[in-house]
Amino acid sequence: MKAREVKRAKLVAKYAAKRQALKEAGDYIALDRLPKNASPVRLHNRCSLTGRPKGYMRQFGLSRIQFREMASAGLIPGVKKASW
Repeated sequence: MKAREVKRAKLVAKYAAKRQALKEAGDYIALDRLPKNASPVRLHNRCSLTGRPKGYMRQFGLSRIQFREMASAGLIPGVKKASW
């Protein structure tokens, strides 16, 4: 799944300028002929370590589970477990 997401991200980057030009021209027929995976809507954020799609934290690029484990181990700079 991680490899599939990387492949989609490359396609989105490749066709970004062409998609923008077609949208501005209003040529939706040509836009429809582009690959489906070239649409940025089809991208999904995933944990960079495990590939988990849910519980993703954008600021760190990790899932909540990996974030908690790494924060507890002191592997994320500036993050520490709250205690009061």
